[in-house]
Amino acid sequence: MTTLPLAAPRPVRGVLLYCAALLMFACLDGTTKVLTAHYPVPVVAAVRYASQLLLMTALLPRPRRALFVTHRPVLVAARSLSLVLVTLMMGYALSRLPLAEATSIVFLAPMLLALLAGPVLGERLSLSRWLAVIGGFLGVLLIVRPGGALDTLGVLFAFLAAVFNSVYQLLSRLLIGERTVSLLYQSAVAGTLVFGLVAPFVLGGPVLTVATAALMFSLGVSGGLGHLFFTLAFREAPTSLLAPLSYLQLLWAALIGLLVFDQVPDAVSLLGMLVIAVSGISVVLRAPARRPVVDA
Repeated sequence: MTTLPLAAPRPVRGVLLYCAALLMFACLDGTTKVLTAHYPVPVVAAVRYASQLLLMTALLPRPRRALFVTHRPVLVAARSLSLVLVTLMMGYALSRLPLAEATSIVFLAPMLLALLAGPVLGERLSLSRWLAVIGGFLGVLLIVRPGGALDTLGVLFAFLAAVFNSVYQLLSRLLIGERTVSLLYQSAVAGTLVFGLVAPFVLGGPVLTVATAALMFSLGVSGGLGHLFFTLAFREAPTSLLAPLSYLQLLWAALIGLLVFDQVPDAVSLLGMLVIAVSGISVVLRAPARRPVVDA
């Protein structure tokens, strides 16, 4: 997450950029799901971060050592580690769950963040926000209800991804004032190092083809473009306009799940997704006013 200027001269452009960013993130998850069906999650994650780091290193101006300058290195490192854990848990969740259902469970993060913001940031949780948080958990229960077809371990991985994502967002709030590009670059470095060290011990899967290599490299492209569009969107439109649109990613995920994996959530799961989206939007709209923050 990063702080961006408050000016919003072109809100329509900001909305379009934001929708494109969410589509890129959904494509990132969809491609991850395709690849983790054949390759270990740490290997796929290593390629994702390495390709993103390669692109950023090639495109960013020098001197790059300035990208490692930070006022709170411990918090920055903890934030990067949180993102690494989100990637790991989400990868395992996508390998076991349909795309739309996994994405929906991870969207508990704003509600978990609302709970964490009280003791850490001193934000009071009003009755309406409490009800929205409870509504979000009820939505997840509709998706993972007893008798449903979802893999239990996959659900656990998705929930852990939501937990680590909420920690990541909380740390991002605490790091308001740090440079956007520095946080992006250091996250890419951390992901490359961590997964790069783990990947050699879990290597496996079929021989890499040109098509598969292109898919793996696309992870860095879609992730990088998503974060770029995300950042640019908040320079054009206010947070109050864009934040509720985050749940459009659920729609993108459902469409990709249908077109690529021929997976369609049942009626009860769709109801759960709707409850999560409405609850999450309510949490966002009723959040205390803050300087604009962007997930990076």
